[in-house]
Amino acid sequence: MKILVDADGCPVRKIVVNIAKTEEIPLLIVSNLHHHIEEDYGEHLRVDDSVDEADHAIISRTQKADLVITQDYGLAALALSKGAYVLHQDGWFYTNETIDGLLMKRYLGQKMRKRNKRLSVIPKRTQVQNTNFEKALKMFIDKTKTMRD
Repeated sequence: MKILVDADGCPVRKIVVNIAKTEEIPLLIVSNLHHHIEEDYGEHLRVDDSVDEADHAIISRTQKADLVITQDYGLAALALSKGAYVLHQDGWFYTNETIDGLLMKRYLGQKMRKRNKRLSVIPKRTQVQNTNFEKALKMFIDKTKTMRD
């Protein structure tokens, strides 16, 4: 298992790096060339800033049972189709049962934005969200550790 992070706009990257380093789990951080990321653990792949270029780079390197960390519903759907686990930055897992509804929500949001309408204001990130993410990631690693041993 390796962890792949969709790092463009990812507020939990430092948490992931710290945990992956502690647990000695291979880590790939993918961002577009406009993000200069320096971490003391893992590999950083910088890609062109073309639409979905980071997503393509992540999916081409994702294998069954890997963990992908993203807030992108489209990338999550592709990773699930490859048999990967997918964790949202707020600490919940995408599943095959929930992804269709999330993709529909994304589609409706895009339609509203094209009409210059907003569905809601996105609140600022809280420490509770970071804590929930960290707990979910640690529980996942602990659970899969027993499966790997």
